[in-house]
This record gives sequence, structure tokens and C-alpha cells, in this order.
Amino acid sequence: MTKGKRADTESQRAVVDAEKYTPELLTGFLVEMEQTETSQEVWQALVKMSVRLGLPFVDFIVAANYRNWRKTLFIRTSYDSGWLNDLNKDPELQRWSYFRSHAIHHLTPVVVGLEYVDEYHRIPEKRVKVLKMAAERGMRAGFSIPLRTSAPPQTGLITFSGDHSKREFTAIIKAHGWALNTAALVAHQRYMEHFLAEFPDRNHVTAKQQELLELIGQGLQDKQIADELGISISAVRQRMNKLFEKSGVTTRPELAALAMSIGILPDPMNRPGGRPQDIKIDMD
Repeated sequence: MTKGKRADTESQRAVVDAEKYTPELLTGFLVEMEQTETSQEVWQALVKMSVRLGLPFVDFIVAANYRNWRKTLFIRTSYDSGWLNDLNKDPELQRWSYFRSHAIHHLTPVVVGLEYVDEYHRIPEKRVKVLKMAAERGMRAGFSIPLRTSAPPQTGLITFSGDHSKREFTAIIKAHGWALNTAALVAHQRYMEHFLAEFPDRNHVTAKQQELLELIGQGLQDKQIADELGISISAVRQRMNKLFEKSGVTTRPELAALAMSIGILPDPMNRPGGRPQDIKIDMD
């Protein structure tokens, strides 16, 4: 499969019998995740699976700060969500976004949408109006799965929605809820893996700047980097300033953290060579 081309179901590997104890829909999706090479392919596979269940509206939102949704890293939707732009500027509506506040504090999936409004804690009429607007656009009921990563701490959500009555949607969740939950968690992990690796292309970081980023991540100082690259200290600092501009980070330690986040440096807990790792074994 060429890079950038979506994984094709027909080219998926054959699964052995021992892998067939999960629902066929989920198994096929997970095998497709194995073949993805870009974040776009992950997204397309997730939407395709959701559409098969009659849930064409998919939202994927990740916040770069665990407790603050204003620090949103990205939002993806499978539909035109422009009608929400002005609404989301209202701080009261942001505060009363039930599924977002739930995701900050809890790990359990939650049903959302107008069809389930009576099952929430009390929410203001202004927020109910937004749910009615969503229902008019085909999003009457949804299933929202909280997401987590810990390095750095982030929170997120994937929500699958459709134009269904409460009875119809509840039947979908009972039949496919755990498969949707598993798919969302795996898609999130896989998406973020690709999304971080795509950082240099997305931000037009050159090969020379990536080389500098790696050396910063290794803890080298400006003179050491200049000697390593055969350039002046002034040139090192010029490249570093360009990295600050392109990455949005403001300190040298943040550049070092970025180098590991996007895969330029190996995980320090799993470096090749060196002394054998201590293995912690608990038998309770």
C-alpha cells in the first residue's frame, strides 16, 4: 500500500480462527487500523465503520490540556459543523457542554443528543436549544466515548451520532456499543501516533531543522550542536528561532519534548543497548 492511500478492505490480511471471537465489524476495523499510514486513513476507516451502523455523523475532538477545552488541539467532523462556530463562542454554552464535561471527569461512554436530554443532570434551555438544532440536522442521538493520553496529559472525545429515536438508538448501542467503544479507543491511539509523526510535514519543518531538533532532544548545547553540524553558533540559533516559530513552543525543554513526541528520539525507557531493564513482577 502506498503512503497516503487509504487501507482497502480487500487488501487486508486474513485473520486466523483465534482472532474471530470479536464481532466481525470490529475485527475488520482493527485489521484496517494495522495498515494505516496516515491520520487521514484512520479517520476515513472510523467514519466508514460508523456509517455501516447508520451513524453518519462522527465528531473527534482532542484537547491539548487535560482540564481545559479551550486548549483544543484539533476537531474533526464528518459533516459541515460550521453552524456551531458562533455557538461555541458563548462561554456559557461551552461550560454546559454535557458530553465534554463528562469526558473530563469520567471514563464511561455516555449517550447524548435530544433523545436523551431527560437523562442528563439539569442543563439550561440555551443548551437544549443547541440539541434541538443538532436534531434538525440529523443528530438526534449519539454515543460519546471519553479518550485519554498521559504524555502529555490530554483528554478527548469521539462521538457517533444519527437520526434515530431513543428506542432505535438504544438498540444500536446494545448491539454494537462495546465495539464502538473499542474502535474509538484504538482509533484515537492510532490517529495520535500518525498525527504527531506528521508534525514536520504539517508545519513545514525542514530536514535541517529536524536534525537540529534531534540534537536539542539529546541535550546538546549550542556549541556542541554547532560542532556536530559544522556550522556557527549564530546559525544554530537562527535555526532554533525558526523552530520556535513553526512549532509554537517557547522554550528549549519544550523543543526537546517535541522531539520525542513526534518520534525523532526513542523513548528513554526503551533505548536500545545499555543495561538490562529491571522487570517488576507482582504475583498477588
